[in-house]
Amino acid sequence: MSMFKLLIVLFAGIAFSLPVSAKMYKWVDDKGITHYGETIPPEYADKDRQILNKSGVIIKTQDILTPDERRAKEAEDAKINAEKTSARDQKLHDKSLTDTYSNVNEIELSRSRSLQQVDTRINSINSQLKMANNNLSGLQKEAAASGKTGKKVPQSLLDEIKDAQDRVKNLQQDLDKYKAEKQAVETRYDADKARYKELTGK
Repeated sequence: MSMFKLLIVLFAGIAFSLPVSAKMYKWVDDKGITHYGETIPPEYADKDRQILNKSGVIIKTQDILTPDERRAKEAEDAKINAEKTSARDQKLHDKSLTDTYSNVNEIELSRSRSLQQVDTRINSINSQLKMANNNLSGLQKEAAASGKTGKKVPQSLLDEIKDAQDRVKNLQQDLDKYKAEKQAVETRYDADKARYKELTGK
């Protein structure tokens, strides 16, 4: 019996012994030998395979991607998903704009209120920062005066200076954060105003 006929006989025997809902896989190894089985052995997991029904009819072909092909596909899928998400978010934002505002003046009013809140925080931090810098300067002068007299600077004073420096640093970071937030608010409202005009023609 030829090898081809033997394979047919073997397949037929396996196929008729399967449940009605079972699937059979067909794949070819590195030596060109065709294999059949209900599951794909781990050593052939990277091989293309075909799925056959109980009658031996191919119902699906599964092409296994190379690592480079898989990475490219994942990148493309991620890009497509990001575009879909962006389009959905834009649609929701557009609806929010047209539902929230009746004209551009209302957008400007909302912008002014938002900026006023941020400016209040910035002014408060500026005041705190000024006091913190004055306090730090006073402590540093006190430490310098002790040094001039040849006395060792008390550890308690050094600790106060360190705490004062940390406070100045933290306040400066807060100030930078709110300044960045103010810029973001301005940019967002500029974009919203332009988009609103585009959507409504007003």
